[in-house]
Amino acid sequence: MRLCADGLQGVANGRYYGAVLHHKGGETMSITYRQYRILSDHMAVYQFMLDIYERDWRNGVPAPFLEYALCSDWMDKSLVHRNRIWFDEDKIVALVFYENPATDVYFSLRPGYEFLAEELVAYAESGMPKKDGRQRLVIFGAQTALIEAAKKAGWRREFGYWEKVRDFAEPLERSLPAGYRFADAPLDPAKCSECCWKGFDHEAEEDPWDGDYEHAFQLMAAPHFTGELAVAIENEAGEYVCYAGMWWTPKNHLAYMEPLCTVPEHRRKGLAAAAMSELYRRTKALGATHMTGGGDPFYDKVGFKPEIEWIFWVK
Repeated sequence: MRLCADGLQGVANGRYYGAVLHHKGGETMSITYRQYRILSDHMAVYQFMLDIYERDWRNGVPAPFLEYALCSDWMDKSLVHRNRIWFDEDKIVALVFYENPATDVYFSLRPGYEFLAEELVAYAESGMPKKDGRQRLVIFGAQTALIEAAKKAGWRREFGYWEKVRDFAEPLERSLPAGYRFADAPLDPAKCSECCWKGFDHEAEEDPWDGDYEHAFQLMAAPHFTGELAVAIENEAGEYVCYAGMWWTPKNHLAYMEPLCTVPEHRRKGLAAAAMSELYRRTKALGATHMTGGGDPFYDKVGFKPEIEWIFWVK
């Protein structure tokens, strides 16, 4: 261990760690930090995100956001050791992490620990992944302490958009068009994979579906994926042509929908709206009060409202 400007830091058992003294309200606090360990830290980080959740993401992303990425084949997990956790004794108070791409950095910060904001932003720049020397900070509009810290450190707003959320106080009732039906449970992993491959335009942009669906089992085995609530719509031939995944989060009364896609030949027929209506019926009965969506104008048509401001920051 060595003494440095901001406290104690060193390496033990191959893990980088440190401690920093902070003064708050006349009280001295010892905040420790260490690097994220994917196998042993995931559940504690998930609980931390549950505990600090707010609908406008003022404290950071919902808990399923990171788990969905970690269990998906599209995320580069080779650099997750760069993620860092801060502790007040045994309590997690902050996390700096990436999702996809690895050069986009996110922040989760427990209320009452806003004094860490400058430290988190500094670590993002010095310790998180870069490509060709470039990276971006993803700071939500309600994360005011982090926004001020980023500005102070010389970051500037590049662009932003609003993510829409569906409040369940208003019913969501869109019916299936003729010629389609909701697939029976349990859903077929191979059909779900094929639907997502085509539904996210991989066939047009990359290659035809090759039948490899092994990665689907990792996603469907995620600790908090509620596959029994997911919705697939099939055509008369029994092919899945629309899929809506669900990560029901009871503590937050949140119906976290990921992914949502429709095969190109079956778009603009109301399938996605019907799938979300079915998710609404299934999760509202369990106590859900709202469902995540996205930034696409499509969500406006089914009653989603802008609630979460995404802002991307660069230097």
